[in-house]
Amino acid sequence: MSPKQHRGEVTSELLLDATLRVFTESGEQGLTVNAVVRASGVSLGSLYHHFGSLDGLVGAVCHRWLGRLLGDLATALSTSGSARAGITALVRAYLVFVQEHPGPALLLHSPLADRKGMAQGKEVRDTQEARVSEMEGWILPHVESGELAPLPTPLIESLVLGPVVAVARRSLSGFDDVDLDEAARLLPERIWRSVRR
Repeated sequence: MSPKQHRGEVTSELLLDATLRVFTESGEQGLTVNAVVRASGVSLGSLYHHFGSLDGLVGAVCHRWLGRLLGDLATALSTSGSARAGITALVRAYLVFVQEHPGPALLLHSPLADRKGMAQGKEVRDTQEARVSEMEGWILPHVESGELAPLPTPLIESLVLGPVVAVARRSLSGFDDVDLDEAARLLPERIWRSVRR
């Protein structure tokens, strides 16, 4: 890697980290180009050079952490033998991610990320295709073997992840009535009942 490429990577990392930090500390209202430039110590021109806009920068941060979350979920599934064990591992991996990475989890579950996802859903899915395909690749054989209900894959994904996402959002929204450890213990069995054959 050339020195120029290395500097570019360092600059990108500073901007990505600063964007997440500003969002976590100040919310969407505080997430401005000027705030990111101040927090990163990077010039305004560099921000536009590397990401095109604040929207492009936020998209890159979301892409990075969504990839990490989906990777954790795929790993959880790949180490599980049965469908029931996979559902349990998936639920727990999601909630562990939320506990271990509260800032990124807050961004991924925010209205800002929702708007980006709704506006660019197909593009986001295409960029994460490998991770999404791993989940589909895990579901289909379990449907064919009769362990999982014969439902379309998107419905199974929704039945499994919907309750977990709802619990994560509630917890990240500051409600103190949600214990993620308790959810990790209780949700897998109830979710399993909704998707088993």
